[in-house]
Amino acid sequence: MAELKDFAEQLVNLTVKEVNELATILKDEYGIEPAAAAVAVAGPAAGGDDAADEQTEFDVILTAAGGSKLAVVKLVKELTGLGLKEAKGIVDSAPAAVKEGVSKDEAEGLKKSLEEAGAEVELK
Repeated sequence: MAELKDFAEQLVNLTVKEVNELATILKDEYGIEPAAAAVAVAGPAAGGDDAADEQTEFDVILTAAGGSKLAVVKLVKELTGLGLKEAKGIVDSAPAAVKEGVSKDEAEGLKKSLEEAGAEVELK
């Protein structure tokens, strides 16, 4: 059992170059396709982030208020339903999340609205 645990730790700690070499060996010697091997080996090492899956939830991050800070504060207040003080706090503490875990369409709409008000926004 300890040997398997050591082997698993070795797999998790492989570099990208080593994963590619392993994929080549698996294909050439065992007939396992490299794409499947790379996903199987690199999946856990990537921290659970599946690049193959399309992102469904986005965070709208205000990176800067821009030239029209008051308009941005009012818009953040309107978009989030927060009070004026809380909305101002978000704008003053930029970069800060305006909304988290929203759909792609909603995130893009929020980004567009905030950018039209003069803010700098990014989606994560």
